[in-house]
Formats: sequence, structure tokens, C-alpha cells
Amino acid sequence: MNLLWLQSGGCGGCTLSWLGSGWGSLFSTLSDSGIEMLWHPSVSEASAADSLAVFEDCATGRVATDILCVEGSMLRGPQGSGRFHILAGTGRPMIEWVRLMAERAKYVVAVGSCAAFGGFTAAGSNPTDACGLQYDGANPGGLLGSGFRSRSGLPIINVAGCPTHPDWVTETLLALARDELQASDLDEFGRPRFYTDMLVHHGCSRNEFYEFKASAHKNDDQGCLMEHLGCKGTQAHADCNLRPWNGGGSCTDGGYPCIRCTEPGFEEPGHSFAETPKIAGIPIGLPLDMPKAWFVALAALSKSATPARVRQNATADHVIRSPRTVIKP
Repeated sequence: MNLLWLQSGGCGGCTLSWLGSGWGSLFSTLSDSGIEMLWHPSVSEASAADSLAVFEDCATGRVATDILCVEGSMLRGPQGSGRFHILAGTGRPMIEWVRLMAERAKYVVAVGSCAAFGGFTAAGSNPTDACGLQYDGANPGGLLGSGFRSRSGLPIINVAGCPTHPDWVTETLLALARDELQASDLDEFGRPRFYTDMLVHHGCSRNEFYEFKASAHKNDDQGCLMEHLGCKGTQAHADCNLRPWNGGGSCTDGGYPCIRCTEPGFEEPGHSFAETPKIAGIPIGLPLDMPKAWFVALAALSKSATPARVRQNATADHVIRSPRTVIKP
């Protein structure tokens, strides 16, 4: 199974994350699953001429493109010409190459939130007219249109994240190599459900503090980061705290709020990423599936029942008071 990887409007961070995979030899893992890397901008040793020949062969169908991976947003500007990103040595816009290759690919994978939804490149006034492959933010469409289907009959497979967890990419590729990924395995935004059927909140090491609404006031505090420091782990579809990064840890483990980077539009929250906007002291962004009245009632009850140990540890950078068993006389 041939894999071709293209990059467009982005930082390359998803590739950097992927190359840090904890699977051992990443390319041996791919090879053992029958995946041959035709070309990747960061790891291929092909000369410029050989690289261009690969592109032409894939675009014309002389070489089968089983999996087309695209990293980075699609730059449609100026005025729909795509000439903000010309593929070096070809004189042709990257969006033209992507369209040609996507038509022939068995599967098309958007690697990262930029390729999926537009991401940071599409933020602000969006002067490059950046978008995702099949979404423009949360709106269906993007470069290829909402009706696009690859030769397999699947829509764009959006492995969203900024960056993506390396395992999300590798497991998606291995599932495709085994023909084990079906339309029912994708969520409403085309993301693989093996990692988006969970929330970042699940497995968070700060969950006891969340349960009692014992909140951190600064990043090195141990308490919950939701109430004051902008954490959106209760709203973000991902398994970041169940599938550690780099062998252990996550954003919230490191004292940084979850910024909901797997979701469309995360790049423009309307406030600082490290700030929780509130109305009458109540956070605007509440946990998914929870009515506001329930949250307010439960939060008040939880705070009134907070153990002194939890309250004291929440605003400290280390354990001040450890749990102790009360021995009755």
C-alpha cells in the first residue's frame, strides 16, 4: 500500500510529533503493515527531480496512491488561484496537486487540525483564504467540497489535533492498511472515533479537584484548571489523558489548560487560552451534555463538601496534606 505525504499551510508540527512516536521504529511498523512511503517532505531522500517524478506519477495514476496524507491547511488565495503556495519546481499551486491526487487516492487523510479545518492558518482575517480539505472551520466544504469521497467511498479522514498525537496517525494508517476503517468509525467531523469517543477530561490526574471544584489559581497549582485557567478538557474530544504523550504526561499534567485543539475553531476562542470567561461567576464553557442549571447546583454542592485536604492541595504546587485513614477508637 503506497503512502504519499504532502505539506501545505502549517508549521510541520504534526510530522514532528509523529516522528517522536513511541512505537519503536516507526517506519518498520509501517513496512510490517505493508505500507510503503512514496514520499514525505521531511524524511525522503529523493532528489528534486525524482520527487517531481513521484508527484507526476501519482497525479496521473501511473503509480497508485493508496493513502494520501495532507498536513497543513489549503491556501486558496489570492482570489482562489492558490498561488500563495506553489509547489517548488512545478509552477503549480499545491491545491491543484491535492485535487489531482485526491481524485485518485483510495484514502485521503487530513493530518492535524489545519488540514482538517483550517486551524491557526485560517485564524484572524485569514489573508491566505486558508481552509481544510473538507471543512472550513466547522462548516462543511473546504477545498474538496462536502460531497467528496475517495475511491474507497470514505470522506476525508480528519486526524485532528494541534499537533496530532503520533499514535492517532499511526493507528489510522494501520487500520487503513487492513481495510478496517469504515464510515461508522468516523464521528460527525470525520475524525476516527477510537480517540474522539472520549474527552480529554477522562483520565485527567486533576479529576478529584474537578469533582470538588477545588481550582488552581496559577499554572503550577495542583487544582483543576477549568474554573480560572481556561481548561476545556470537559469539551474536547480526545483521549490525551488516557494515552500519554511521549511516554507519559499531557497538557493538563504539565499545568497547561486543554485548548480543545481537536475541535474546529479552537484557534479563536475569543479570549486568552489561559483564561476562563465567566458570567456572574459561572464559566461560559460548560462540560458537554450537562445543563447549566445542573452544573451550577452540583458545583455549589461540591464546593460545600470539599475536604480540607483537597482545598489546601489545590492551590499548592506539591502535596501539602496527604490522605489519611481515620482510625476509630
